[in-house]
Amino acid sequence: MQRVVGTVVRGLRGPIINQGDNIEEIVVNTVLHTAKVEGFSIEDNDIVTITESVVARAQGNYATIDDIAADVKEKFGEETVGVTFPILSRNRFANCLRGIARGANKVVLKLSYPSDEVGNHLVDIDELDVKGVNPWTDVLTEDEFREHFGYKKHTFTGVDYIEYYKELVEAEGAACQVIFSNNPKTILDYTKNVLTCDIHSRFRTKRILTNHGAEKVFGLDDILKESVNGSGFNEAYGLLGSNKATEESVKLFPNNCQPIVDGIQAKLKEVTGKNVEVMIYGDGAFKDPVGKIWELADPVVSPAYTAGLDGTPNEVKLKYLADNNFSHLRGEELKQAISTYIKNKNEDLVGAMEAQGTTPRRLTDLIGSLSDLTSGSGDKGTPMIYIQGYFDNYTK
Repeated sequence: MQRVVGTVVRGLRGPIINQGDNIEEIVVNTVLHTAKVEGFSIEDNDIVTITESVVARAQGNYATIDDIAADVKEKFGEETVGVTFPILSRNRFANCLRGIARGANKVVLKLSYPSDEVGNHLVDIDELDVKGVNPWTDVLTEDEFREHFGYKKHTFTGVDYIEYYKELVEAEGAACQVIFSNNPKTILDYTKNVLTCDIHSRFRTKRILTNHGAEKVFGLDDILKESVNGSGFNEAYGLLGSNKATEESVKLFPNNCQPIVDGIQAKLKEVTGKNVEVMIYGDGAFKDPVGKIWELADPVVSPAYTAGLDGTPNEVKLKYLADNNFSHLRGEELKQAISTYIKNKNEDLVGAMEAQGTTPRRLTDLIGSLSDLTSGSGDKGTPMIYIQGYFDNYTK
């Protein structure tokens, strides 16, 4: 029978997952039940992905604002804390900031501008040009920012994050000073004790601060690396990847995930005889062209995945072959020529003209983005994604 469909992606509806649930058992049972109800067969090289949120929920990986405050207090004592490069997010950072402020006497909040690390804008970059402000060299006080740009509400949330964050800090009893700069060293003019809150640039920021006279430098990945008073923790990422759970708590990024994906793979193999790849995913790595938000607020797209998902795609571009190598052919002859070429392609196409235009990203990042877009972050109720045919090509 002629195959007319390539990759198929299904969002799987499972039970609401709570602390203490056996996530491996739930995922396996959900996959098997869905296959039976929907009438598809489980095959080798299928992929099941699970959102990090339900894994962390099953693990009970939560912490309170008081837990955050205790860790900040232990690390910084009575010193003024410079909080640098936080992202602008009620879900991702507001409760973290409350914990930081609760554990400090004074916070100097240094915001990057015109946007944060993941693309949430404080001000449109065109307005900087109009006002003659250079974001790479100019340091602005809160008053200077307001004088230039006034009060700006976020496009999607309707929140003025400068006002919002300052009010959060002051509500916890800490003094707050807000400055604007894209230079990591600027904070050292205000305090030598810094908590850097950037995600993907954190190692560079820590290095620069340490090399230029900072006395204490920690990142969000250093807060709650270990349990505080019985709290959840993440030994690799600390508070990075956390989300607001309640008004007084956060859900952390899941811990020790590799045994989970390996366990799910083994259980599916035992039941079906098929080798299904398994991956836990967080934010997909893609950018919204309208809101200008780069989605990746988690420290990694995937904290754990089975071995078959390692590496990058090794693909040729069909249109390149049709327009160049086989431009003289049409119809069935063209199809056969391209099929033969694909079957005999090199195992490593890096640098090959036939591969130009294919996506140069890791499999886990591509599949994570596919999964995140499928599951969404709202009320779809599909925290597990089942993908078939992802590794197939034009010949099969």
